[in-house]
Amino acid sequence: MTRPDAYTGPAIELIEVAKHYGKTTVLDGVNLTVAPGEFIALLGPSGCGKSTLLKLIAGLDELTSGEIHIAGRLANYLKPAQRDVAMVFQNYALYPHMTVRENLGFPLKMSGIDRDVVRGKVETAAHLLQLGAQLDRFPDELSGGQRQRVALGRAIVREPYIFLMDEPLSNLDALLRVEMRAELVRLHKRVGRTTIYVTHDQVEAMTMASRIVLMKSGVVQQVGTPAELYATPANVFVATFVGSPPMNMFGGLIESGVFRGPIEAAVPSGLKPGPVTLGIRPEHVEIRNGGLPAVIDAVERVGPDSYLRARTGAGAALTVRVDGATKAKEGDRINVRFPLEHLRLFDEAGNRMPMLEES
Repeated sequence: MTRPDAYTGPAIELIEVAKHYGKTTVLDGVNLTVAPGEFIALLGPSGCGKSTLLKLIAGLDELTSGEIHIAGRLANYLKPAQRDVAMVFQNYALYPHMTVRENLGFPLKMSGIDRDVVRGKVETAAHLLQLGAQLDRFPDELSGGQRQRVALGRAIVREPYIFLMDEPLSNLDALLRVEMRAELVRLHKRVGRTTIYVTHDQVEAMTMASRIVLMKSGVVQQVGTPAELYATPANVFVATFVGSPPMNMFGGLIESGVFRGPIEAAVPSGLKPGPVTLGIRPEHVEIRNGGLPAVIDAVERVGPDSYLRARTGAGAALTVRVDGATKAKEGDRINVRFPLEHLRLFDEAGNRMPMLEES
């Protein structure tokens, strides 16, 4: 694909993208606009359609309906090689009989690019990814993180218009994933290419992406910055999927400016009476004298924070985040309060209701 130098529109535009396998709907009317240079995370549980969407953008699968535009050009009928994208998979897919240098340069060699140009691009990518000392080693002589960097480097040397990454860190251990997340963010800032990153790990999405596309059952639930999804979730699914531990949720009724259910909390008086779900993040629940009585069932200590798993007299379970040095223990009685400014309300369909005040 020829990149129009003067083009300033979206890097990617998806219009009513749908994918069906027989009677099974995998993607149902996905709309998304991605600006040049953005780092977008496709987030959601297994089977939500995020990897299928990535393959459709890459041209590795065919649309059922809708349109995909890349750099302003309709890409529906373009072959993968014509779309100017590079994919990085969770499986490194390195050639075991080739050195790191040969693996990095292979895509350019197959394109017939001059040997000296290939050598320069390989050395540039190796320097960027701190692989200079490994250029003459074979994949089985590398650590998992080094092999993943080689896979990234093989995409980088092509200098694609768009990077597409399908859970590239899922095969690494926990500590290495943290390190590689930071490396990928630094790499994105230096290279500056539009990146679509598929993950089921909300921590990856929250810490890496400029915007998150949260999906469920082939439908986009919300698109926004990590802070927007966390603070103002569009529906109950977003509220409970984003955040660990998830948002506390309570079913009940609004009556005369009060939420009544397994807990009671003041809500704006102008809200329409009727059934709702009330949500509040664990860090926003206050322990205050005179609040709702509750008993601690368990204390989870996770370094700087502790999570109190408590239960009210009406049987409602809730989680409260407190300082990691808390003296609280199982069986202790506490009183909790739910500040109005931190409450989120959801209607019977599970969609967020506007509040008069939202933090």
